[in-house]
Amino acid sequence: MSRGVTTTTVSSARVARRQVLVHRSTVFAVLAAAVVVDQVTKGWAWRHAPEVRINYGGNAFVGDTVSRWYADPVTGALLDFVDFGVLGAAVFVLARLHLPAMALVPGALMTGGWISNLLDRLGMHHWTAPGSVRGAVDFIPLGRIHYNVADVFIAVGTLLFLIALGVLAMNRSTRSWTQLPHHRLRSRAWLSTVAVAVCLLGLVGFGAVNYGGVTAPNEPTDAASHP
Repeated sequence: MSRGVTTTTVSSARVARRQVLVHRSTVFAVLAAAVVVDQVTKGWAWRHAPEVRINYGGNAFVGDTVSRWYADPVTGALLDFVDFGVLGAAVFVLARLHLPAMALVPGALMTGGWISNLLDRLGMHHWTAPGSVRGAVDFIPLGRIHYNVADVFIAVGTLLFLIALGVLAMNRSTRSWTQLPHHRLRSRAWLSTVAVAVCLLGLVGFGAVNYGGVTAPNEPTDAASHP
């Protein structure tokens, strides 16, 4: 192999690595920004918003039966574990699939909103809404239903993501759907995955055992009712 060919190959590899780094940095930056903004507003709302409340069940989209499952300390904890797996897979796909910014950013924003609401159920509510029952902090009234900033991220991100997918489909941009270059997973990565799974199981178990609290600020603990 000539020196020129070797130099070109090395340069191409560096460009590919740089593309992967920029792509994944964008995904995790948007995810982190969505979670931080949502959690900060929830902490403020619990202390200052007039109509703040804890959504410890599901919502109108999943129906009454599934909402009761989420509200139950045991089945709710198990569903949280399933949700974590689904969202983990979504992050994996976003990080590995080569998507243009018009689809990547809203996709990450949408996923970040779901992750932030799930973090509430996994224990973040202890800091954003001390003394509350496990659930998401809702404080934006819209009719009879209350929402939070994560819900806004989910709604806006989903809409923009679907529009972007439609545009890409019409343009038949197959290159936009190619997988990014990747390296073989090492044993250290698998150990990290196992460690995260063990920690998550601990959080879910802790949440199932230590279930209780208020659903609104200044509400007596014994007055909080759960279905």
